[in-house]
Amino acid sequence: MHSGPHRAPRGGGLAAVSTALLAMSRRLEVRDVLRTIVASARELLDAEYAALGVPDDHGGFAQFVVDGVSEEQWRAIGPLPRQHGILAAMLHQDGPERLADVRRDPRFEGWPSAHPDMSDFLGLPIRDGEETLGALFLANKRSAPGGVRGFTDEDEELLSLLAQHAAIALTNARLYERSRELTIAEERSRLAHELHDAVSQKLFSLRLTAQAAAALVDRDPARAKDELQQVATLAAEAADELRAAVTELRPAALAEDGLIATLRNQVRVLDRAHTAHVTFTCDGVRALPAAQEEAVLRVAQEALHNALRHSAGDRVEVTLTRRGTGGGALLRVTDDGTGFSPPTVRRAGRHLGLVSMRDRAAGVGGRLTVRSDPGAGTTIELEVPGG
Repeated sequence: MHSGPHRAPRGGGLAAVSTALLAMSRRLEVRDVLRTIVASARELLDAEYAALGVPDDHGGFAQFVVDGVSEEQWRAIGPLPRQHGILAAMLHQDGPERLADVRRDPRFEGWPSAHPDMSDFLGLPIRDGEETLGALFLANKRSAPGGVRGFTDEDEELLSLLAQHAAIALTNARLYERSRELTIAEERSRLAHELHDAVSQKLFSLRLTAQAAAALVDRDPARAKDELQQVATLAAEAADELRAAVTELRPAALAEDGLIATLRNQVRVLDRAHTAHVTFTCDGVRALPAAQEEAVLRVAQEALHNALRHSAGDRVEVTLTRRGTGGGALLRVTDDGTGFSPPTVRRAGRHLGLVSMRDRAAGVGGRLTVRSDPGAGTTIELEVPGG
């Protein structure tokens, strides 16, 4: 949740659009994508507040991300909103809704006492075909030509363009998160087909819809054409980059490429997808028995997920070293994040997957060790015997 100073779009309209679209496409986890969409929308349209709600099947929101509200304000506001009033309307209509004052709309049903005051409003659904993935809302336009407040036709067109590609990014992020639950064999068959189609076909539409952005730039037409060409070039580069990521997101079967190559490929993808720097080094490890290799891979995946999702660290290091003369190995996953106190680790054990990691270690005669202290990061070690 962003609560820092608001920044105006950088580098001109189309450059800002290009930056926002590429930022969305580079995120691989749903929560990161949602935050990027909201921050990009607020910045591009120069709004005071932005929010994005992902509906659940029970009249509420499974996720609700805001930008422009501090953590303290968000806690004071209280529970997530229900699907009612203007929020419900955005989930069930096809196009955008622009209001001069949301408080005067007959569908407006009030806010919690701690909710910030909002007037001018722009919202629209994020849709993938017939499915509504979420609804994007903006409030309180900060500035306009001549000092006139309120969102414009240009803002509406820009948000519609952003929403089209938000749907692409969310669809791909959902597919990526689903892939974590699949076996390696399933990833090779299903993820290859689904992600390739979603990324390749829909990113191709970016080059076509970039032409619509010309209407958003009230500048020299010759310069606008040059910027549009740059957008098309960036879109092509993004398609190439994501196509490579798709290939690498399907981890090679251990039986084919072995543990070391599989870990190296996965670390390379995670390093590309996250702001934290993720590295992998291997020293003297040879092939392990199949059961040990699978245990090491699964523990490494869970430890990496924890480090990247929960630690807020800048670096995550994965090392695999030879252990003893019998062909065993030691896996170590270390981050420089916030860390935990030992009681917290015990209470959060199931949430962090420590129980399943210990079970995997025990299943192959190995030993799992967790070391963590507040402010000093976390290290997870798995030692497994050789064959």
